[in-house]
Amino acid sequence: MFDIEGILRQGVISGASDVHLKVGEAPIFRKHSAIKRTNLPALTQEDMDAIVQKLIPENMKSKIANIFDFDFSYEIPGLSRFRVNFCRDLGRISFVIRIIPFAVPTCRELNLPPSIENFTKINNGIVLVTGPTGSGKTTTIASLLDHINTNYQKHIVTLEDPVEFIYTNKKSLFTQRQLGIDTASFPDGVKYALRQDPDIILIGEMRDRETIMSALKAAETGHLVFSTLHTTDAVQTVNRIINAFEPYEREPLKQQLAATLRGTIAQKLVRKADGQGRVPAAEILVVTPAVQNYIIKDELSGVYDLIKAGKFNDMITMNMSLYRLVKTGLVTKEEAIKASDSPNELEQMIKGAFHGSGEIAAY
Repeated sequence: MFDIEGILRQGVISGASDVHLKVGEAPIFRKHSAIKRTNLPALTQEDMDAIVQKLIPENMKSKIANIFDFDFSYEIPGLSRFRVNFCRDLGRISFVIRIIPFAVPTCRELNLPPSIENFTKINNGIVLVTGPTGSGKTTTIASLLDHINTNYQKHIVTLEDPVEFIYTNKKSLFTQRQLGIDTASFPDGVKYALRQDPDIILIGEMRDRETIMSALKAAETGHLVFSTLHTTDAVQTVNRIINAFEPYEREPLKQQLAATLRGTIAQKLVRKADGQGRVPAAEILVVTPAVQNYIIKDELSGVYDLIKAGKFNDMITMNMSLYRLVKTGLVTKEEAIKASDSPNELEQMIKGAFHGSGEIAAY
């Protein structure tokens, strides 16, 4: 039988983030954002059948003939957890497997700005971590939740599809619920979580209008909600939420969002200068009364200026974050400029021609 666990073990040992498996191709690893082909033989249909039997949960095996895509978790004790995506490629089954370490890294280990830990001190409202697929959103939220777990006595309910990091109770108590196994949907999970004495609720992703409404309700009733969105900056995040609703619903929604949103962390991963992995660059928006006013008045372009001037509120733009990574030697100037949405501005900052709030200190 094909040794899928041996392939996953090799992926973990090599430092890969993902493993791709498809018929007719050798197993492929993604490492430091690059695709790395292995020297193993190409997978046959028999190999894929063996992988299906090994990986897919028993309760799903009889259903896969009629399913096109689904996610589930897998674990190799003593090695790692994995988020597995089952999909089809030209009619054939294939897998994309994300490697999830057992240990939750700290914000310091991730080289995140220390100021993001301020979001763990909030008692209610919504904090969103945003970015493209594979930008480390889940890991950042996990580091924040584990910081709470280490320092505060809270009940944290997580709603995930599937469950990725497994938390060990320290000062806090975790209840981890997986869609399709422990709860039917994100809105249902939030509805019943409110009856489970939570302090903090993690919603794996704000996918639709119903989930957004559930998150806002939870925040309004005195809970701290963490969630993710696939947006690249603070303004896009606010727009995405507002545009999920019909035009006639948006005015009261803006009031509701302004009252509950506490901040956003928009991040992307940048290749390290030593070539050994990637490091997050993060734009941080803290929702101040001025930001609330911009949201209510639908003048979101003004938020960018507030972030640039938000030094005393621990706000930073993506370019400021990239600049700091260059100044500390974690990434090269070339990689930072490649990752920037405003490369000319960043180049001027690196050259010392930035006329904002003066020299930007390292984290």
